[in-house]
Amino acid sequence: MAFRDRTHAGEELALRMLEWAGSGDLVDPVVLALPRGGVPVAAPVARALHAPLDVLVARKIGAPGRRETAIGALVADEPPLFDRRALEFLQLTEDDLVDDVARERAELYRREDLYRAGRTLPAVKDRSVILVDDGLATGLTATAALAFLRRLGAGRIVLAVPVGSPRAVAEIRRHTDDVVCLDQPEAMRGISERYDRFDQLSDAEVTTLLRPFHATA
Repeated sequence: MAFRDRTHAGEELALRMLEWAGSGDLVDPVVLALPRGGVPVAAPVARALHAPLDVLVARKIGAPGRRETAIGALVADEPPLFDRRALEFLQLTEDDLVDDVARERAELYRREDLYRAGRTLPAVKDRSVILVDDGLATGLTATAALAFLRRLGAGRIVLAVPVGSPRAVAEIRRHTDDVVCLDQPEAMRGISERYDRFDQLSDAEVTTLLRPFHATA
């Protein structure tokens, strides 16, 4: 299936999540979006579930010279998570990527300060957490985020995405309690191909989408 844009994808995902929630036990649910792209997808989901919405900022660490190719990921103050097979293939060590990690960590902190406006991450201990993104390609960033939520003591953790590669979805199931994915095309080359419109979001658009949820928190 194809989506007009991220909002349309979020509306379709929200319908599926309502069906899913009806057959499972949700305990004080909270929806966390991976920004930027996950925020417009997560907003309809949060509204449908009558749940609070906030962000869990994670950053991809790209391969040298190919920044779009993920070989690692960062969340909060956690150590970076690396794809060991990718490092071996590229003949890289973690020491080779110190500057890249520092740069992405700084951007992570900047976005946390901006998007949360001084607010801390919502408490997740023993709560049902729905982690939302606009798609799942390698799954590395989502894996880092899920591991972080697990260490914080979250109860039931669910990853919800409109589209994902079958391989990534199968792999991510090992790190979460459930995965809700609307579309798993066998020959997916990239997330953007499943969207008619897949523009880069600005910081201003993200904060605008979050503002109504923060105002009622």
